[in-house]
Amino acid sequence: MSFQIPVGEACEEEFKVLDVHTAKHVGSGDVSVLSTPSMIGFMEGVALRCLQKHLSEEYTSVGVLVNVKHLNPAPLNSVVKVKASIISVEGRKVVFSVQATYKDIVIGEGVHERFIVNRKRFADKVRELASA
Repeated sequence: MSFQIPVGEACEEEFKVLDVHTAKHVGSGDVSVLSTPSMIGFMEGVALRCLQKHLSEEYTSVGVLVNVKHLNPAPLNSVVKVKASIISVEGRKVVFSVQATYKDIVIGEGVHERFIVNRKRFADKVRELASA
């Protein structure tokens, strides 16, 4: 099993901060700013899609580490840019630098690791664990 994952590749997507992405949906009162879990979800999604285009249909990837700082707020209805850059590949482990910005302000940054897995074997393992 050999993968051609280009170190240095960067992928970027934009997200609109909707009400479901705000802190009030994760128990932070009535605060209408981007929640940390939503920001991390955006980062993971961009990294997943960035990696998936280099994998055959029989493979996917799963997140195994997130180490992110949430530095600044992004208000409801704002547009957030999320960038995931591949910084290293070690076998099936792919490490990303991730960053989220609102206007020119860095709102979050850190490292995210994904592990390449065989879809069928992973699904079989999940079913086995669920029935144990």
